[in-house]
Amino acid sequence: MKITRAGERPSGAGPADYFTGAVRIDPLFSAEAPGRAVGAHVTFEPGARTAWHTHPAGQTLIVTFGRGRVAREGGTVEEIRQGDVVWFPAGEKHWHGAAPDTAMSHIAIQESVDGTTVDWLDPVTDADYGA
Repeated sequence: MKITRAGERPSGAGPADYFTGAVRIDPLFSAEAPGRAVGAHVTFEPGARTAWHTHPAGQTLIVTFGRGRVAREGGTVEEIRQGDVVWFPAGEKHWHGAAPDTAMSHIAIQESVDGTTVDWLDPVTDADYGA
């Protein structure tokens, strides 16, 4: 058994190469082998969002606060709220972030495949975000 106490891992800013706007990432866990799961609590200020990206084993988001937006390539922008759970299958190009006027936090869980949990792509344009 391993207990990681709240606040043991420092918060970090979402890197500008992968996020638009103010984003804070609080690491939660990284499974020890043979486990592959990695989790973080991510907080997006209003209008903040990820870049387009994919995950080699998919991703689950659990919205813990506020309102946000998610979209997959070729799909429509969907609103998400506290309590919603979003799943993206492996390799699906997508983005997620806060609503324009409301912050949003979620727990993000993904699995590592060959040491990779995410493949970052292009920034989400204002047109994509507002679609």
